[in-house]
This record gives sequence, C-alpha cells and structure tokens, in this order.
Amino acid sequence: MSKKDYSPAQRTLIEAIRRIETLPVGPSEPALTFRLQSWAAASAASFDLEASAMAAETVDRGAGPASPGSASIEPCRTADIRTADGRTADIRTADSLIEIARQVCGGEADPRRIAEQTLERIAALNPALNAVVATTPARALSEAGTIAESLQAGERPPPLAGVPILHKDIICTRDTPTTAGSELLRGYVPAADAAVVARLASSGTILVGKTNTHEFATGTTGTVSCFGPALNPWDTQRVTGGSSSGSAAALAAGLVPAATGTDTGGSIRIPSACCGTVGLKPTYGRVSRTGVIPFAWSLDHVGPMARGVADVAALLTAMSGHDPTDSASASEPTSDFGARLSDGIAGLRFSLPRPHFLQLAREEVAAAVEEAAAVLERLGARRVEVELPEEMAEVGPAAVAIFLAEGGSVHARTLESRPEAYQRETLAFLSLAGEVSGRAYVQAQRVRARLISGILRVLQSTDLLLTPTLPITAPRLDEKTVEGPAGPVDVRAALTLFTRPFNLMGLPALSLPCGFDDGGMPIGLQIVGRPFDEAAVLRAGYAFESATEWHERRPVI
Repeated sequence: MSKKDYSPAQRTLIEAIRRIETLPVGPSEPALTFRLQSWAAASAASFDLEASAMAAETVDRGAGPASPGSASIEPCRTADIRTADGRTADIRTADSLIEIARQVCGGEADPRRIAEQTLERIAALNPALNAVVATTPARALSEAGTIAESLQAGERPPPLAGVPILHKDIICTRDTPTTAGSELLRGYVPAADAAVVARLASSGTILVGKTNTHEFATGTTGTVSCFGPALNPWDTQRVTGGSSSGSAAALAAGLVPAATGTDTGGSIRIPSACCGTVGLKPTYGRVSRTGVIPFAWSLDHVGPMARGVADVAALLTAMSGHDPTDSASASEPTSDFGARLSDGIAGLRFSLPRPHFLQLAREEVAAAVEEAAAVLERLGARRVEVELPEEMAEVGPAAVAIFLAEGGSVHARTLESRPEAYQRETLAFLSLAGEVSGRAYVQAQRVRARLISGILRVLQSTDLLLTPTLPITAPRLDEKTVEGPAGPVDVRAALTLFTRPFNLMGLPALSLPCGFDDGGMPIGLQIVGRPFDEAAVLRAGYAFESATEWHERRPVI
C-alpha cells in the first residue's frame, strides 16, 4: 500500500508517530522492558507465530495430525445438578465462582454435573452471542472427574474445585485449537497449556472452552474475528468491546462464572465496561505471559474476568506468581488477594482526576463516576486532589508507536508471506509498522519512562486513582466515530482513551460496573493503584460493589 492510499484513520496514526519523533523529552533513558535477573534465568519461551501458522496450514490441508476432537461446538446431554438434599441446583443462578467451589468442596454439588450443565448452557445460548468459539467437553469431563474422584478419596480439594472457566482464544490450550481469531492460525493446536491455564487448572478450574477475540488482540471493538463479532448480551446491536470480547459477553450472559483475558491497551477493561462485568489488568509482570500469543511484549498483560470483585480476587490468587520462563515475570511475592477484601476502606485516599479523564467523558458517564466517588467517601475513603504528569498528553502517540513497532515485529514474516490470512482492518493497522522509526520507538519508551516516574510521585500523595473505564458506553456495531469534546473521534481510539495510560505505566487497574446510561447500557468505573498493590484496588472495588447493586443486574438473554 502506498502512502497516498492511506485512509484518514491510518494518517491519524502516522501523525501520532511523527509527533513522538520530534517530542522534546530531555535526557530521559527509555523504559526497560526486561529485568536482567529474570531474563538471565529464563528458558526462552517466546511464541513463534510463523511456525505456528505453518503448523495450522498443514493441519488445515489434512497433511498433519488432526485435533484430538476435544474441541467442538455441540449440545451436551446433561442431568440436573442436585444438591445434597435432592433439590435441583441450577448453575445459571450460581453467579459466584466462590460459591460454586464451596458447594463442590463441601460435597453439595457434583463437578461433573456442573461441567455438563455449563456446556449445555453454552450450546443453548452461544448461537445468539458468538462469544464462545470452541468447547472442550472431553477435557471438561475428565478434569471434573478427577476432582470428583479426589473428593471421594477424602483428599483436600483445590481452592477453585469445579469452577467452569473459559480462556480467551489467544491463550494456548493443550490439544485445543488456539486461533487468536485469525484464519492464519485456524487449525493450530498447541501441545501445551499456557502458564496461566496450567496454574488455574491446578487450582481446580474446569476448562469448558475458548472465547472469541478481536483478531490477534489488536482492536478495541471485538468486531474483527474470523469467527465474526462477539455480540453484547445487553444489546446485540452494540459492541462487546475488545479484544477480550467473548470472555466479557460469556460472563454477562451467565455462560460461565470465570474467564481469562489479555490487556495491551485496555482489552480486559474495555469489554468488562461494555458488558457490565468485572475485569482486572494486574501489574505488569504479576501474571505470566508464557504461552500467550503476543501483541506488544512490553504492554501485554494477562488477567482475570468474572461477575464480581471477590471472584476476580480468587482467580488472581490462582493465576499470579513468578514464572522463570517469562522474561518479564516479577519476583514480588504474591498472596491471597481475597483475604482482606472485607477490611473496609476507611482512611484510604483516592483522587478523581478531571483533566485527561472526567472532562472528556460523556455527561452520564461522568455523573456515574462522581456518584461512585461519593459512595467511597461515605464508606470512609478520603478524596484528595493530585496533578497528573504532563506526559499524560503524549500517551496516545507513545502507545501507538509501541503497539506498531512491537506488533509489527511479531507479525513481520507472516504479514509478508500470508497477508491474505489477516482480516482487512488488522492488516491495515499492522501495515503501518514500517512507519515507526527506531527514533520513534525509543522516544516512545522515553516518554513512558517519564510518565512512570511522574505517576509514582503522584501515588505518594494518593493510594488510588478513580476514572471512568471508558468515556462512553458501548457504541453500535456500525458506529465508526463518536462525538468528543473537540469533534468526532474514531470509536476505536475513544475506547482506549482512559485505559491505555495504565498499560504504559504497568499499574494494576480494575473495571467494575457503576451505573447504566439512559439506553440501558453499563457504565464502567476504573480503579487504579500502585505497582503490585492489587489488594488495595480490589478492596476498594469490593467496598463499592458491596454498597451498590449495579453488579446484580443481568441482561435478558
């Protein structure tokens, strides 16, 4: 594609790259991506996209081994789940994964029947939502059977025993297709689980399938996938948000109580806000990326998604911890993130920044977040005023440069050899990688270093930042622009406006529902904390959730 053929959206991105090239950033060194200590100890676990695409193509042609047949979209015959006293226990009413695990561990529910009924519910409701792209009945029933046998043998069950879970289809799962929403990987079947999948499985979760994703996690709407778009259960004419689109839609519809997502510019928090669910982007390095198909290495995060804060905390406890095979894995100690959720927030300081956030949000979104701040104050938290770093103004250009430089590198060989395998929007975005000069990339990382330094100074004066997750609610599927304070804004850029700063900073950020707009669409509240202080973020989220009823609303499916 010649430069004269670039679309207006592409030209906007190129202008951002040119801006970062000439930005005066003083003598700042660029932000470091890797820690030397963990890198030296790592056993190089990088994802080879070209080799995986070649393997997928071989399987697709029928020249190689086929999938073991454990992944499919099929109805599953099931019996009712019965409690100890013989009553029918409908998994649809068990909103909390903590409650499901309690029932299984206490012998009140059979994990095999929970798995069966979950698969049945997916088969019944997923055709209307396109949230799940593969189910894993054989693996689900095998894992459930193992848990049931251990319970019968009197063994101590794992903490999340019997909890059905869906993994985003960019996270590798053993003997189960992992496509990243792309024709390029259709037919790719990993030989091993990603680290996060293995950790959750060892904690007792039952894998029931994979969720739809914006192709290679490169977009914010959830509308670009070789499987077609995932649809928002609150209004199927509106986007789910992306890129963890299927995970949020499946949770909102009650298909499962637990899911995973990835977040490079907001891809856990955006769909959580659009679909009225809860999602956490942990601190960079808190959760291993090993076995996760990368988008931009220095911005990629893996995190938990659920329907409540306590459930997210339980998932994070199982997911987190140092992994020597991940070059960015942190060695900071982990803990039980649910242990102090009920301690309250008396004395906790928070700030609600207006520039860069509240002033750019739609009126009903801003009003809902202001009310959320008032709720926290009534619960004993103390509101303080802080001034954000001036580098906040350069977040957009810096993020674009890093997205394209790193994403372009990941896809360089396959973009050249198999461009037809990419969706048109993904190809148009990644084709701009050549516009990012070495100077632009280093400048972006220097801006990032200054931004991190500045925000850490700010967080000496406050414990948390409160913002809207999005400046808008879920836009229509056909909506290309939304009205901003200075005129029309590309809807894809609008959706990342409040989330991408915290990918650059690597800070923990939680999204949870705090209201609904006049059209009945959820509004998301974002709570951001200090590095590796997910406990405070979750405690504040849990306090707000416990004092309100927004999280209890459910769409009619």
